[in-house]
Amino acid sequence: MRKTIFLLYLVSAAWTAHAQLLPSYGGERAGQSAFPFLKNDLHVRSAGLAGASVALPGDAYALAQNPAGMASLKGTSVALSHLGLSGGTQQAGFFLSKPQKGRDAAWGLSINHLQTPGFAERTEFQPGGTGYQLYSSQSSVGLSYAQRLSEQFQLGVTLKGIGEVYTTGSQTGAYTAMTAAADVGFLYTTDVKDLRFAVVLKNFGGSSALTGDFLAVDFNRSPIQGLESNTLPTEFAMGLSMVPWQRGTQSLLIAAQLVHPNDNAENYRIGLEYRPNTRIAARIGSKLNTRGQSWPVGGLSYDGGALGPFQMRIDVAVQRTDAMGWRNTLGLVFTPKSERP
Repeated sequence: MRKTIFLLYLVSAAWTAHAQLLPSYGGERAGQSAFPFLKNDLHVRSAGLAGASVALPGDAYALAQNPAGMASLKGTSVALSHLGLSGGTQQAGFFLSKPQKGRDAAWGLSINHLQTPGFAERTEFQPGGTGYQLYSSQSSVGLSYAQRLSEQFQLGVTLKGIGEVYTTGSQTGAYTAMTAAADVGFLYTTDVKDLRFAVVLKNFGGSSALTGDFLAVDFNRSPIQGLESNTLPTEFAMGLSMVPWQRGTQSLLIAAQLVHPNDNAENYRIGLEYRPNTRIAARIGSKLNTRGQSWPVGGLSYDGGALGPFQMRIDVAVQRTDAMGWRNTLGLVFTPKSERP
């Protein structure tokens, strides 16, 4: 009986400490920004670490989280990723990075596209459907540049155009929005256990508003005069990563990150990556103070498959959400064999 009471006391104390250390300040801002697809993680390695990735060493997916990481790449790389969301919604990413010869710098191109499946248009007069399908898509295209300013310090910038389209059921019009944003990232590397620090500002830009005036039903409605303007989902993130243990080809990486979004509460992320050899990696991570994502995430990668003149790496990450089912991310990375370090 005493042991039971003691365990209950420990659980209560841990829950109280969690509430005090991780307050939910800013939760009232949830859902106030447009283009939420920009917050989805298409960096597959990052997704397996619960998003604790801004301080990771540069790889093919660096454009998705911290463009500064491109400056440490030794060869051209192409990365493809796919994220399956609930309701049949699909999101895909394309990332190309190419180092500049003779300079510790690199250029990058990124494309991010989200597409919903068709769903029936319904009105109060035709609740069973009008016979038309509605579709929506959101996209961004970014151009990045990264430069190593010193042996330890790297800087990266991404400029991107963002747009969304909502088609009307009768195909006589559409609602659209366009805007621009920038990502700025810093990465600092030390010589102690591969310890790295990073600061990133993502999706910094102007507000956007949909344009369009289509109404499926005109009865008892006045013409649309204007639509509300919304901010972008800007995020400020600070993170660190290090390799505290390494023996031969085995290694263990730890990554942690603080994220301050403008449209929700601060959240904290931590991840672990274990490599038994140079080709295989296993990952696990957790997001703290994030509603709807109380389950840990995990991921795997395999590096070594050959496809013609390219070396291929396969990445996968899985996450179970509390209410929206599973979110699975799959990625492929292609690197020319002649350019591998």
